Order: sequence, then C-alpha cells, then structure tokens
Amino acid sequence: MSKRGGFPGGANFGGMNINKLMKEAKKMQEDMEKSQEELSSREFDATAGGGAVSVKVSGAKEVKEIKIQKDVVDPDDIEMLEDLILTCVNEALRKVDIAQSASFGKYNIPGLM
Repeated sequence: MSKRGGFPGGANFGGMNINKLMKEAKKMQEDMEKSQEELSSREFDATAGGGAVSVKVSGAKEVKEIKIQKDVVDPDDIEMLEDLILTCVNEALRKVDIAQSASFGKYNIPGLM
C-alpha cells in the first residue's frame, strides 16, 4: 500500500485516469443536453384520413396544433373523427420517438432509453 494512502499510482483505475473519465462523462452529458434541446425545438407532423386531420407536436411531445377539415365533421359519426385524431396524434408521437432514438442511440448507455 502506498504511504500517501489511497490507491497506488494515484487516481488510476485499471489503466483509466479518473479525471479523464470525468471529463468524458461531462462532455457526454453536455452533448446529450444539446441533443435534447435540439429535439425539443423540432416539430413533427402527421395526417390521417387523407389529410382530413393533421397534428403538429413538438419534440418534447407537446401537441401544438390540431386541424380538422370541415367535411370530416359528421355529427352522426363522431367515432370516426375520434379515431382519425387518435391515429394522427399517435403517429406524430411515434415520429418523435424515432427521432429521439436516433439522437440518443449514439450514446449507447444501458438503461438510458
């Protein structure tokens, strides 16, 4: 054991310098935060029913806009309109998930996603 206490050879674990490891972790965190900010500022669109319903969501998964064509509004068939809206919103959110996976998949950290 070293006279100074601690680990022989300083802060070196298995040949890896802990200071270097901490710098790399900090850079990775900064890169991930930047990627998250960029994703949050993006918008994702989806349509359903041949454009009868359109939805716009942010990369933060906030619904920003829903547009419905007048001719698709049928008081006797509200269920169809509801289905179109659900389909459209879910597709837009799926696009956000795909972009998020592409953006953060490069970090390859188990348990992150």
